[in-house]
Amino acid sequence: MTTTVLVTGGAGYVGSHCCKALADAGFLPVTYDNLERGHRWAVNWGPLEEGNILDRARLDAVMARHKPAAVLHFAALTYVGESTTEPALYYRVNTTGALTILEAMKAAAVPCFVFSSTAATYGVPQVSPMSETHPQSPINPYGESKLMVERMLRDFGAAYGLRSTALRYFNAAGADPDAKIGEDHDPETHLIPLVLDAAAGRRSDIAVFGEDYDTPDGTCIRDYIHVADLADAHVLALRRLLSGGDTQFFNLGNGNGFSVREVIAAAGQVTGRKIPVRRGERRAGDPAVLVADSTRAKSVLGWKPQRAKLDVQIADAWRWHQRHFKG
Repeated sequence: MTTTVLVTGGAGYVGSHCCKALADAGFLPVTYDNLERGHRWAVNWGPLEEGNILDRARLDAVMARHKPAAVLHFAALTYVGESTTEPALYYRVNTTGALTILEAMKAAAVPCFVFSSTAATYGVPQVSPMSETHPQSPINPYGESKLMVERMLRDFGAAYGLRSTALRYFNAAGADPDAKIGEDHDPETHLIPLVLDAAAGRRSDIAVFGEDYDTPDGTCIRDYIHVADLADAHVLALRRLLSGGDTQFFNLGNGNGFSVREVIAAAGQVTGRKIPVRRGERRAGDPAVLVADSTRAKSVLGWKPQRAKLDVQIADAWRWHQRHFKG
């Protein structure tokens, strides 16, 4: 019998790739999404239930209809800058939204929860690479809103027996290797799709925000993790919980970083196109280096990233980009 799981935000970037991985692993993913920032075209591997995560009655009805064995929670607002100007929105959607889901799960006796968390819960890195023991001290409302959910999971586990896994992503990148789905945000803020927009002529250039960081070429270094590898980690985390695994949290990254200049150069090689660059000012709160130590995920989950090379991530994203943004 096929195991059904509810995927909130399953029409978004990471959520849709996770739905594909879940279906490939033999699960039935039911997407729950209000489609405000997700895409109907991204829902291909199970039914779509339209709804808001703040709508308790709708969540109750969907859980009663599909009787999921677990919830994978991706639905959230994710723009750091927006969170600083609209903190109320972020706490309402990200924190209260998660609480509403957890209360609906408690009422429906759904025992397992996989949470899409973020490296932003750590704040400014004190060491690099960062392990899960690194202090969590977010520097923006986005990171705070996600950390609050992690704390709720701890307390729901102690009080109600909920078993959960929080997965702290570093920089999600790439697209489905089959080019069926990919990254399409509005506005787009991630470096690789912005660089590919410049390569394709969809934007005039790419801005480099700061060239005087304490890094080899002066630009920020980030740990890019392929979205398909992220999806695989969610499937492994789900299986572990369904088999009786306890509450845990894991970093998801490749353990090495690439600078902004290195990403632009690699994109130029992959696309065979010149990418115009302009200098921008540093952005407040941008650490020089963010790199993950994902040893725990590899040892406990048995997770092995398959598409860690930067040129592979960019090539997958470019294949999707060309197909999706025709002309």
